[in-house]
Order: sequence, then structure tokens, then C-alpha cells
Amino acid sequence: MATDIKAPTFPESVAEGTVAAWHKKPGDSVERDELIVEIETDKVVLEVVAPEAGTLTDVMAEEGDTVESEQVLGKIGEGSASGDSGKKEEKSSDDAGKSEKQSGDQKDEKQDEKKSSGGGKQHDVKAPSFPESIQEGTVATWHKKVGEAVKRDEVLADIETDKVVLEVVAPADGALAEIKAEEGSQVESEAILATFTEGGGSDVASATDEKPAASADNGESDEKIGDKIVAPAARKLIAEHDLDVAKIEGTGKGGRVLKEDVQKAVKDGSAKKVAKSSSAPAKAAAPAAEGERAEKRVPMTRLRQTIAKRLVQAQQTAAMLTTYNEVDMTEIMALRAQYKDTFQKAHDIKLGFMGFFVKAASEALKRFPDVNASIDGTDIVYHGYQDIGVAVSTDRGLVVPVLRDTDSMKIADVERTIVDFGKRGRDGKLGMDDMIGGTFTITNGGTFGSLMSTPIINPPQTAILGMHKIQDRPMAINGKVEIRPMMYLALSYDHRMIDGKDAVRFLVTIKELLEDPARLLLDV
Repeated sequence: MATDIKAPTFPESVAEGTVAAWHKKPGDSVERDELIVEIETDKVVLEVVAPEAGTLTDVMAEEGDTVESEQVLGKIGEGSASGDSGKKEEKSSDDAGKSEKQSGDQKDEKQDEKKSSGGGKQHDVKAPSFPESIQEGTVATWHKKVGEAVKRDEVLADIETDKVVLEVVAPADGALAEIKAEEGSQVESEAILATFTEGGGSDVASATDEKPAASADNGESDEKIGDKIVAPAARKLIAEHDLDVAKIEGTGKGGRVLKEDVQKAVKDGSAKKVAKSSSAPAKAAAPAAEGERAEKRVPMTRLRQTIAKRLVQAQQTAAMLTTYNEVDMTEIMALRAQYKDTFQKAHDIKLGFMGFFVKAASEALKRFPDVNASIDGTDIVYHGYQDIGVAVSTDRGLVVPVLRDTDSMKIADVERTIVDFGKRGRDGKLGMDDMIGGTFTITNGGTFGSLMSTPIINPPQTAILGMHKIQDRPMAINGKVEIRPMMYLALSYDHRMIDGKDAVRFLVTIKELLEDPARLLLDV
């Protein structure tokens, strides 16, 4: 009896998905709970596993087809048909097919002999499966060179998408035999990036050195410039930086100039071309005395492109307003000074200010559900939980990982998670799950010295809180002038969803909770 393979039950906010990849073909044997097919939705990639052991008999939804929740994708029959089908195909094949098979077997034998003498089984290194919302990525960095020995699951390359940096790892112990997508190349989901050979790296390295013309440059051949042999990737860099090839020392076989040699020359500045001049050397040096007017053009990273697109989109689609207030940080700073050492000993993390702001925002969001809602077309989605995004600055741009269920988190949990987000963000290790969702966002421009700013809403959220620099200012306290540590707060909100009255009251609530931290503990 055949067993149906069904799509997973999609969340309420996901209407349909796309069949991304079948990992089995009709006739293949499958084990129970073995991955058969992947379904991409607009948020995540869902894996579909075999409900029973048997043989995949029918595929009813091809790759690229759109499917709904719990739709039948295929069927599994009893037994293992792969071996029988192979025999039937052999019996039904004609003489021409047999001769082709024999010749193919001979070729395979020769290739196996070659592999056994040269390094082992070969694999295609592919880009990860991108979610439906990501069309392509950029090869950011190759961490390994052709021929360099690597261990299984060691990182080979980083793929930068408009949301996260994805790692590509080695499928086995061995070495890269050929790189097919150089750094900076645009690649699609599951595109072949390189060829990987199992076994030691020394054999692969020698093989690639013997054939430099076809190594890692998409079939392009080396070119002789002057008396130097230059690899294609190196040639591209030389042209981009306008370098003098004669001044670059090649470290490849036979003095071949490699990409790494050019990168070193760029860093050292040792291969710049000398400006031509028909006059005396003194005159040639004169322009340098006036100061260089250098320009550098680099492509915008995918993350930066997405940030720009979303910021413009937010301003064009939301009726965005900003309300301001200020908070007296005296009590928070006194509490922090009193308990920071004890807190660090107890939780092995420093006590900062973000924990207080996240907890205050969580409480305020419960009191004002409109601020915690989002707009989906003509619908309003009220969230019965508080997932707060925290803006983290990285070298690649601003990312917003999300703290989940902040109402139930302790201040120590908040501080620890934010520190982890910051570290992984700078290392490019944040995953897609870290940044999906979020009902509200907090950004802290005060860490960079900002006294006041207008934060931009992070769609589809309807509000964002901006923190700023703490600065001593004279304040009137009970009829007397006192110097107090003050911070300006800014709440940008979507007026389509949030009325001005509620926005002001929400910000005042955060101010009151922070100025009297005991209210956070007493829930008053």
C-alpha cells in the first residue's frame, strides 16, 4: 500500500510554498525519516522526511511547483525497487545502449584509476539553498586555496546575501581541486562553486600547478604580460588597481603571478605605476606635494543594498512621525553602580543599560498593543508576544537580530544574548532565524555619541525606539537646579496604525519605568 508524502502544515501567515529540491528520484529506496524534499516559503525552508521506509514511486509536485499546506507531494511504495528497476532497464536496453554502457564503464574505470593515483572521489561544492526571498548571493571570501588540505566541515567559503553571510563547508577531508566562482562573483541557490577532491591536498596542489591555465578561473588561460605569467584572477586585480606587473613578485610555479601576490602588492603599495613625465624628476614629483586626489569605486554589498532599499521603502510606504522625550538616568545608573560587580560575578556578564530598556519596552508593549502590532495589507496583526529586535552595527552594515519573548527574559539573559548577537554579527555568523520576525525594535545611537536622531521604522513593524547619549544637563528638581544624567528618547511610529496620543503615552510609560526601576520589578 502506497503512503502519501505531504507538505508540512504551514504557519497561519504562510499561504503557500515552492518545491525547492527533491533529494530522491522515483525508484530510489528511502529510509524512515530520511530527507526527501525541501519546501521553500517566504520565511523559511521546510524539510519533508519519509513517513515510512520503502521506495519513492511517484512525484506529484515537481521542483518549482507551488504547493499548499498538507498537499500530497508524492508517494512511497513498499520494498526497494531501485535494484529491480536497474535490472529491468539493463534487460530492456538495446545493443547500442549496452555498448554505450560498456564504453561508459571503461571511462569510469579509467577515471577511477586516475582518482586512485591522484587523490580520490570528487564532489561539487555548491552554494546553500537560499530562501525564496533571496534570489542570489555574492562569493565574499574563499578561506582555502586550491590544493590546500582541509578537514571535513571546515569552512571553505562565505556567501554574502542581502540578509546574512552563509558558510560553505568541506564535504569531506581533502582539498579544493578547482574554484569555479571567484570572490565577488554572483551565484544563485545551489550553484556549483568549486570542485573538491577527497584525500590529501598535496596531490591536488601538484596537479593544479601542472595545469595553471585551467585553474580556478572559469576556464580562462594565463597571459604573459612583459616577462611575467599572470593568472586570470590576478590580471583582473592588476587592471582594477592599475599596477605595474614588473614590480609584483610571483610566488606561483615558474614565477606565476597569483591573486594573492597582487593582493599583497596592493596592501604594501609596492607596485604602483610611476607617472610618466618628459620633464625633470623634480617637476614630476611636484603634483605629489599638492596632495593626492585618489578615488576608489567599490560595489555596494548586498546587505548595504537591502538596507538602503528597506529604509527608502519605509519612508515611502509608512506615515512616519517621531515623538521625543527625555529620561533621567540617575536611578538606573545608581542601581548599575551598586550591583555591577555582584551581577558580573553571578551571571558572568556585564550589566549594561540595554537590559533595562528592553524590559521597560516589553512592559510598555503589553500596555499598548497597537505599538506591538504590524500591518499586513489591509489587515492589522496583533502580536500576543514581545519579540524585540536590537540594532547591531557591523563592518558590513546594520543588522537587527531579534530577542524572543522578552517579557519572560531576565535582564541577565537580555545582556548575554545581546553580547552574543554583537560578536556573531561582527564575525558574520548571524543566521536567518536570528533576524526573522520581530514586533518592535530598539536602536542605540548613543554608543556612537549621538545626542538626538530620528530612527526609521523597520517594516512591517509599526514603531522603533531610539536611545541616545547620556549627558549631564542642569534640570529643575523640586524648585532647585541640579545636574542630572539625561538621555533623549525618540519613538518613530506609523501613524496609519498608531495614534499620536498612544505614541506619546507609550514613550512616557518607558520614561516612568526607567526613572523608577522598582516599577519594573513590581509590575506597576
